[in-house]
Amino acid sequence: MQIKFLGTGGAFDVGYLNSAALLSMQDKCILIDCGFTVYQALVQKNLIHRVRYILLTHLHNDHCGSLANLLLHKSVIEKASRPIIVYPSEQFKNQLYEFLKIQVKDPDKYVEFMPLEQFAGVKAVDTYGQHSEGLQSYAYIFEEEYRIVYSGDLGKPDVLFDKLSRLPSMPTSVYHDITFNPENKGHTYYKKLLPYMNGVEMFGYHCDPTQSPPDNPIRLVFYEKDLMA
Repeated sequence: MQIKFLGTGGAFDVGYLNSAALLSMQDKCILIDCGFTVYQALVQKNLIHRVRYILLTHLHNDHCGSLANLLLHKSVIEKASRPIIVYPSEQFKNQLYEFLKIQVKDPDKYVEFMPLEQFAGVKAVDTYGQHSEGLQSYAYIFEEEYRIVYSGDLGKPDVLFDKLSRLPSMPTSVYHDITFNPENKGHTYYKKLLPYMNGVEMFGYHCDPTQSPPDNPIRLVFYEKDLMA
């Protein structure tokens, strides 16, 4: 199992591209999120052909803004089989379907849908309202011989780490969105992550890395070149 980031920035950190990653497991390649810079990054890095499965954390534009471009590329340019969007709930699938209808009219022509329970080794953590009031969002947990945790966008880390505390012990790497501004309530202020660092490998993303304060002990994905695609 391996994760490689296509970008590590937030909605306004244009120099670092939208946070998204390619995760390889079970001989499958999963694209986690597809914000407005992701399609371009996949093309420029010659990685778009690898995308077969897609997981979305939520429907903000910096997490799904180029999804239609990706689907159209697969159909028109690659003439490939339809990618598969893996969805954690029927409600989320319906929201996503309506979102895609605006852009491609007939989503079923360009994409298949698979319920998450049919994808072994992946769990969703429901984080409704934890990033933005009234917004459905999810964190994801991937397990093979070890565990990779991807937070999505979370204002508070409690719900995710409560879930992790109830899972069997396993080597775990957590990739968590992070902010260095305590007034930013849509993402987790770095000091709130410190109590959860024992026993896990912690990395921060979805930020401007140049704003990291000197006392921040959390490694940032942007500076970990082996984590970048």
